[in-house]
Amino acid sequence: HKADIAIDCGAQINPDRIRAQMEGAVMMGLSLAQTGEISFKKGAVEQGSFDDFPVLRIDAAPRQLTVHLVGQDLASPPGGVGEPGLPPVAPALCNAIFAATGRRIRNLPIKDQLTTALKAG
Repeated sequence: HKADIAIDCGAQINPDRIRAQMEGAVMMGLSLAQTGEISFKKGAVEQGSFDDFPVLRIDAAPRQLTVHLVGQDLASPPGGVGEPGLPPVAPALCNAIFAATGRRIRNLPIKDQLTTALKAG
């Protein structure tokens, strides 16, 4: 599988750092979309740290991940690079599943719904 992500953050002082940030955002977004879940037991959150919160490993990364840097004009004011890559990942993944199977996924995480969608497609 492959992924493309684009960002227009204004002046790009360190393009490699921007690419790395977006690559990390894609991996975190895929993790949250597929398995990210916060559960409660006796009124307390069960996931106390990243040890209890599954994050995808490199073997689950897209084989091809392309970061498109838009608006590479140093005359533009710099913008933010922090988290803009994370929010679009889950909707993009769900739309890709819909395109492949014809089944819409409307709840996250998708782990339980993915098997059903793949069997239907």
